[in-house]
Parts: sequence; structure tokens; C-alpha cells
Amino acid sequence: MGHGGDVIAELTTDHREVEEIFGKIEALPSGNARRKELAEQAIMELIRHSVAEESYLYPAVREHLADGDSLADKELEDHAAAERIMKDLEGCEADDARFDALMTQLMAEIREHVADEENNLFPRLRDACSAEALGELGDKVRTAKKTAPTRPHPSAPDTPPANKLLAPGVGLVDRLRDMMTGRGKE
Repeated sequence: MGHGGDVIAELTTDHREVEEIFGKIEALPSGNARRKELAEQAIMELIRHSVAEESYLYPAVREHLADGDSLADKELEDHAAAERIMKDLEGCEADDARFDALMTQLMAEIREHVADEENNLFPRLRDACSAEALGELGDKVRTAKKTAPTRPHPSAPDTPPANKLLAPGVGLVDRLRDMMTGRGKE
């Protein structure tokens, strides 16, 4: 969950970790209970990642890129769509008829979002920001992920300052729930 490097390296590493989890899910047969455990692990990583992006990456995009507002708004829409799918997945076990369809939908949504960030947004941000600014953003993202929620909260605010104020408290409650239920433990 904290890898080091600038914001682009940090978030790209997150992308690879989630893709690895997706690969493990796809390798298991439909209905296998391990698919649900891996889905929960992916959701935890995706939520932390999204909260960190919403708190620090997208405000930087708005500030440093000429069309930053429209880019950030599109990224936030992507997050909202994925979060609704993750919320639906929370209520499904691996043998639920909807689980496979929702998981396929989530993986497609995330893969498209990742490709857009890595091929469009990240290169443009790297061109627009100093290495020092990107490094500082990396530090902020790592810090945000430590206290971020681990469960989907589709109705929670996704832009500063409200998200920065609420995320640590919601994250604490989520981590307590995870600890009590064993959610996300390998």
C-alpha cells in the first residue's frame, strides 16, 4: 500500500497490484469462494487508491492542466461508476448469480480507467509538473491511503475539502469492521 516514488509511480504500482488480483480471480472457477476473498481485497485496494486520487491527484490535474477540470470530472465519474459496482459486489457471494457479471463489469471499468490514466493523464501531468511537485504528491497519496476507507461509500463526497475531512473517520470505522470480520486478510 505504500510503494515510494512520485505520484505516478505510486499509482501505477497500485494499478499493477489490482491487476494481479484480477488475474487471480479470473484463474479460479466460477463460484469458488476464494473469488469473493480476492474481490474484497481488490475492493479495499481500489477504494484506498480512489480516495487518494480524489484528494490529491485530481486537484493537481485541475490546477496544472489546461483542460484539467473536464479531465478530473471524467475521472470522478469513472470512480463513481466503479464504486456503485463495488457496492453491489459487497452483497454477493462468489456463488451468487450476479457475482461473475458484476466482477466482469468492475474489471472492465477499472482496466479502461487505468489505461486512460496511464496513457493520457499521467504523461500530461508529468509534462506539466516538476519532479519535486510529483514527489510531494506521491507522499500525500501514500499518507491518504493509510487512513482512507476500505469499503465503497457511493454517497460520500469525492472532492476536497469534504472528502479530506470525512475520509479518515470513515476509514477508521471501515478498518475496525475489517478487523472484526477478518475481511481482507490473506
